Amino acid sequence: MLVAARQVAVEIRAAREDALRTRALSIAQMFAAGVASAQSDPRVLLAWQPLARTIRQLMPTECAALDKAAGAEFPFTAAQIQAAHAQWTADWLAWERSHDAEYKSKAAVAEQELAASGGSPAARARLDTIEREKLELYQRRYQDYIQIAKALQGLIASA
Repeated sequence: MLVAARQVAVEIRAAREDALRTRALSIAQMFAAGVASAQSDPRVLLAWQPLARTIRQLMPTECAALDKAAGAEFPFTAAQIQAAHAQWTADWLAWERSHDAEYKSKAAVAEQELAASGGSPAARARLDTIEREKLELYQRRYQDYIQIAKALQGLIASA
């Protein structure tokens, strides 16, 4: 009788461990797309990290098993979030340089047209339009950059 009770206990424990592994695997599969996407677009973390935090609260045992298997916090480590912020900033700086070069070139052409036309109102208007367009595009992109950068910094602070 004691042997049978031990065997039942062993089977129950094995079933629980198997169920834990199955739930952990389901969590890992759920986050696979987010982890892959976050490598190429740091903004993805802003959607996936809050979900990860919620799952960690709802299923701490499963997440602890995933952390142990991954050797770090699953699915996004603090280092990954910091790297995403750094990438976002590097991408912004590259865009900013490209934007500036593009509009300097456009303005140079427009200035040549203005000089060649003897200061015609149409040529002046074209130059003004280029300068306004440059500023408007920059302001829109900068607002987006700042909003995402601050949100990523918030994730870093909470990690």
